[in-house]
Formats: sequence, C-alpha cells, structure tokens
Amino acid sequence: MIRWLIVVFLALVLINGLTPWLQKMGFGRLPGDIRFKIFGREIFIPLTTTIILSLLAAGISRVL
Repeated sequence: MIRWLIVVFLALVLINGLTPWLQKMGFGRLPGDIRFKIFGREIFIPLTTTIILSLLAAGISRVL
C-alpha cells in the first residue's frame, strides 16, 4: 500500500510540474474540458484532457 501512495504522490508532483507545458501544447482547452463561473469563481473540469493523458500513460506502461 505504501508503494501506491508513493506512486500517486510522484504522479501528482509530475503532473503539477508539467501543467504549464501541457497548457502551451493545448491541453486544458480541448473540446470536452468544462470551464464555468459560479459566484465569481472559475471552475475547471478537464474531462477530455484527463482521458487523453490516461490513454497515453496506459500506452507507455504497456510498452515498458
């Protein structure tokens, strides 16, 4: 169980560090990524970006 916690933590750190680079490539503005404002706060739900990055990670893990 500790291994999974470490893997999840490292994945979150990696994604957090790569977010500006991914936004320059267009991730986060794909069709299916939901952005809306409620009470002056912007809410962002990256559905399509999450699916694409998950498929990419699955493909990489299958190759390795």
